[in-house]
Amino acid sequence: MGLIIKNGNIITSKNEYRADILVEGEQIIAIGRDLDTKGHEVVDATGKYVFPGGVDEHVHYNSFNSLGYETSHAALVGGTTTVGDFVVQPVGVGLKDSIINYKRDYLDGVATPDYVLHGIIMDPCEESIDDLVNMPSVGVSSVKLFMAYKGMPYYVSDEWIFKALCKGKQAGVTIMVHAENADIIDVLTKKLIEEGKTEPKYFGDSRPVLSEAEATSRAIYMAKIAEAPIFVVHVTNQKSAEIIRDAYNEGLSAYGETCTHYLMLSDENLAKPNFEGAKYVCNPPLRPQSDVDFMWEAINKGWLLSVGSDHCAIMGGFSEGKRKGINDFSKIPPGSPGVQDRLYMMWTYGVESGKISRQKFVEVCCTMPAKICGIYPQKGDIMVGSDADIVIFDPNYQGVVSIKDSLSGSDYCTYEGYQQKGIAEKVFLRGKLVAEGGKFVGELGKGKQVMSAPYAYCYEKFKEGK
Repeated sequence: MGLIIKNGNIITSKNEYRADILVEGEQIIAIGRDLDTKGHEVVDATGKYVFPGGVDEHVHYNSFNSLGYETSHAALVGGTTTVGDFVVQPVGVGLKDSIINYKRDYLDGVATPDYVLHGIIMDPCEESIDDLVNMPSVGVSSVKLFMAYKGMPYYVSDEWIFKALCKGKQAGVTIMVHAENADIIDVLTKKLIEEGKTEPKYFGDSRPVLSEAEATSRAIYMAKIAEAPIFVVHVTNQKSAEIIRDAYNEGLSAYGETCTHYLMLSDENLAKPNFEGAKYVCNPPLRPQSDVDFMWEAINKGWLLSVGSDHCAIMGGFSEGKRKGINDFSKIPPGSPGVQDRLYMMWTYGVESGKISRQKFVEVCCTMPAKICGIYPQKGDIMVGSDADIVIFDPNYQGVVSIKDSLSGSDYCTYEGYQQKGIAEKVFLRGKLVAEGGKFVGELGKGKQVMSAPYAYCYEKFKEGK
């Protein structure tokens, strides 16, 4: 017996139409009008939207002081069925082995949504660079390097970024960068602290827009010299987005994403009294409202490809985790929970407000992230042969985002008090009902790795082996 979802208004990144969907096993096997329901379980989606399960290409579990996969079912309740997690490389451990060890120690039997993995180079050396070509063998085709965090294990110099770009293209591995100028941040942070400017509201001053724009430009120039594609994660501002846009228009394979909080929040959040601004400390920092407005334009016009949550639920939350920096903003652990609310914020403040279309919503939250991660069309679309990751969405629901509904494991909610229009009435992961009406109803720990194919979307201008 299969499953038929009947009479839904199906939304894809390209169009919208009414049809039935037949699921057998874990895949979609037919799409059409008035499919025969005999012998199948039937779910009536009349008056509802049906779209692919969300793909959040940017989350952090078990790293950067964040909670682990025991909280990952929060993604499913919010309509996201696949998450893209970044795997920290311990010093002395190869990139490939870091993936194998991480999966064994933190994912198997614990992850509830499906997941695709990205590597992180944190032990820059020739062995790590050479190991890039082995990443596709463990289902990984993207690796991230940090240009920020001078003096910390995350920091990687230009030498190793350039070498990674050169080596990565040999195996179709997409190099991602966190683009901020580490030296500028280091100098400004020390200066502000010495001046007694220690509150969260000064955090943005320590990491100005131009420090991000400069690093973005530098990374793109390195990619140009290496003749390799590059993907800039969590772009926050107009200048950086325009640099990526202009480079792409000049023929370079330069791409970027933004994140939900850069579309929803501004630097005014950092200035909230009673240390409340610490809840919104993230890297790069929140920007002025003019940049927030431009981020919507950037995704609508395709200058930035996708919207991730950059979910990072800090251990200890606000009360114990964030308060470590109460006398020094530089000691506030950066990151906030967001995976559960990403689709709801994008729908409510994007689609419902007229900033983006329903098709663009699916494109930037589902389809394009899957393409970037090398897991399309298995994930990110409603197609025959795709995994049956399906959201039945009730657009008539109205509510308010609250910590009482959060499954993130944190003691605060990033979007507390924001309006929510629409809800994932039913969420299916590979054909199994896992969430219903804001509640998790599946089995914990059933998530599977989605093997990422090399030469993913960022290689669209390249021929394999170039």
